Amino acid sequence: MPIDPQAETVLVALKNVPAFAHGLVRDLRVRWALEEIDRSYRTEIYEAMTPRPDGYREAWQPFGQVPALEADGVRLFESGAILLHLGEQDERLLPREPQARGDAYSWLIAALNTVEPAVMDLQWVDVFRAREGWTKEARPGFVDFLRVRLTHLEEAMEPDTWLAGTFSIADILMVTVLREIRHTDILDDYPKLKAYKERGEVRPAFIQALADQAGDLGAPIKLGEPA
Repeated sequence: MPIDPQAETVLVALKNVPAFAHGLVRDLRVRWALEEIDRSYRTEIYEAMTPRPDGYREAWQPFGQVPALEADGVRLFESGAILLHLGEQDERLLPREPQARGDAYSWLIAALNTVEPAVMDLQWVDVFRAREGWTKEARPGFVDFLRVRLTHLEEAMEPDTWLAGTFSIADILMVTVLREIRHTDILDDYPKLKAYKERGEVRPAFIQALADQAGDLGAPIKLGEPA
């Protein structure tokens, strides 16, 4: 629970992804949210390394990506949009007090628009273009820019609490974004952020969501060169 082959809510996810992506595919964000509110769902799984079948872009996701969700007769794509939709339905994901709700909105967008792009720039040179000569020279600049973002986030973070005061979809986004630099030791320099990420990762809903995603992903596949 809440995975149920008979559930009306459908989550589109992947199987057979490279090792570096295991535990990071963004359907994890939606699984986590569904676990937090104990909402049953079933998965529709596609091969990661092959094109999506005909009609997928038209019916589910115009860019051919995951996650996508069908819930309550509504289809959505993009993890942030899906989390906002689920949060509107359950205050365990999105507080109803106006300022806390505003904080959750703001931090969710900050995770997507301010922090994650800097994280993805570093992933680009460390993972996707690691064998290209230019990345060794470019990497320090990407690290410096990410550190600026993390420093500002660390300064804004209150110890031992969540971004909107209570746990919310903003934390699901931010924790999963911070997990994307797990191949580095950068977070060791940001003790509040590291502790915050670890608080998210020990939540029972996260642990179950990660296990369910791993079950659908299958064994990591090997690429022609190391990630």
